[in-house]
Amino acid sequence: MKKTILFLFLLTLAFSACEKDDICLLPNTPNLILRFYDSTDLTEVKSVDRLSIWADGKDTISNYKSVTLDSIVIPLNVNATETVYHFKMNSTSGNVADNKYNKITITYTPEDVYVSRSCGYKTIFNDVSITSDNGWVHSFTPSTLTTIDHETAAHVQIFH
Repeated sequence: MKKTILFLFLLTLAFSACEKDDICLLPNTPNLILRFYDSTDLTEVKSVDRLSIWADGKDTISNYKSVTLDSIVIPLNVNATETVYHFKMNSTSGNVADNKYNKITITYTPEDVYVSRSCGYKTIFNDVSITSDNGWVHSFTPSTLTTIDHETAAHVQIFH
């Protein structure tokens, strides 16, 4: 009986020592969310067939290796002011020469923002600018963003 009371006392003491901000429930550094649309009907969401994505000097992102998706979530490099991604649309014929490529460059100013004691800092991205090398992506909107500080909706619409 004494052991049970002692155990309950220690358990109560342990939980009462926690403060509200000891547990991080807030998201940290946001990713860039891109949504793909049809270039002939700008309101129609259009999936990219057999899409593969990789950053400059990196391997293909495992979640984006020959997949069919209408939106993607990609990280930006918090230790740089620019991230370059390569998008490849694999051909239906399987012929490597028929693959379509596009390079997208995202430039930004990273800013570390204090969230809380338990979460620490997160990085938000200010003055975001996006450019393309005129591959299979026809256009995108907006080409400049004031800031990326959330992951609640698509940041950029890509028309292809």
